Amino acid sequence: MAPTDPVSPASPTGLRRSAACSQPPARRSAERWFAPFCRCRVSRRHVRRPGLPSRVYPGESPYPGRGGGVLSRTMPEIGENELTLHGHRVRYLSAGSGPPVVLIHGITSTADTWAPAMRGLSRGHTVIAPDLLGHGASAKPRGDYSLGAYASGIRDLLATLGHDRVTVVGHSLGGGVAMQFAYQFPERTERLVLVSSGGLGREVNLLLRAAALPGAELVLPLLVPNWLGSAVGGIGWAGARLGLRTRLDLSEVLRGFLSLNDSEARAAFLHTLRAVIDPGGQRVNGHDRLYLAAHLPTLLVWGEADPIIPVAHGRGAHAAMPGSRLEVFHASGHFPHLDDAVRFIDVLSDFLATTEPATLDVETLRSRLRDGAPLAA
Repeated sequence: MAPTDPVSPASPTGLRRSAACSQPPARRSAERWFAPFCRCRVSRRHVRRPGLPSRVYPGESPYPGRGGGVLSRTMPEIGENELTLHGHRVRYLSAGSGPPVVLIHGITSTADTWAPAMRGLSRGHTVIAPDLLGHGASAKPRGDYSLGAYASGIRDLLATLGHDRVTVVGHSLGGGVAMQFAYQFPERTERLVLVSSGGLGREVNLLLRAAALPGAELVLPLLVPNWLGSAVGGIGWAGARLGLRTRLDLSEVLRGFLSLNDSEARAAFLHTLRAVIDPGGQRVNGHDRLYLAAHLPTLLVWGEADPIIPVAHGRGAHAAMPGSRLEVFHASGHFPHLDDAVRFIDVLSDFLATTEPATLDVETLRSRLRDGAPLAA
């Protein structure tokens, strides 16, 4: 099914209204209030040409590297597209040409979190970053928000776009989806990259555990206004109490909760969250199947100061996956791909250039399943 041009029919100029313009006044006010604390947005210009996306990200990146590097100001453009899968709208970003790489965002986030990485990777790869169902501009239906459903949705999107085999990259919840994709579709997975990934241990930040409590759906509508009413010092204090000590961690978490200002987004968030987290912590753990990835080139990237999912999970997964690579960003928190975009692009580009795509035949898979993993304690 071909991507569709997502131009708003209500626009008299034929151009789609920007996301900011289409938001309710309270949301626009909230984002203006938090602008000093949030990472700069990717600038956008609107285009209306047959056969092209209705919105294109210009080739200038606003994200400097923590280590002093700056992304080039003449970088490939990122196109925004929409298509319909199983009757539901799916929005995705795409850029570049070459071997395909799919980037999967975390909970309450969107494809936009990958914009800096897309610019760096798209010089030699076709890079695709969707808004998962229930997130961003994609549909938010009543339905299945499990890791398996998300992995199947990624498979269907890639198949529609004509990509049979990919390198799959996932951040946070997206890391869990990436692992599930590799487990369900090993024949389609060339490499696996996990960035501050969920699904590798029990511990997770108190804020997400609290959101999994019964009745949280009654509290979530009140959460954002309470935060908006706080003074700057109060916001910083609340973030510190939750372990969100870096400016980027705080701004991204605030941005995520600002996205829950309508009932459909909140319902999708709670369905997604409760599929992977309960009040005691993460309820999904992929360690018992990591042995199946022995053939799969795997890169783990983590922030040393991650307040959401501890770096110990990355180190544990690295130890359980002989041949995997672990890169720890010592000055970063939960968003190393944003906190030091230049280093992240360098690390990922080197991994892609120095590893061979995995191939898994049926006999090898059968042998590994029969041999199994060591007995769990």
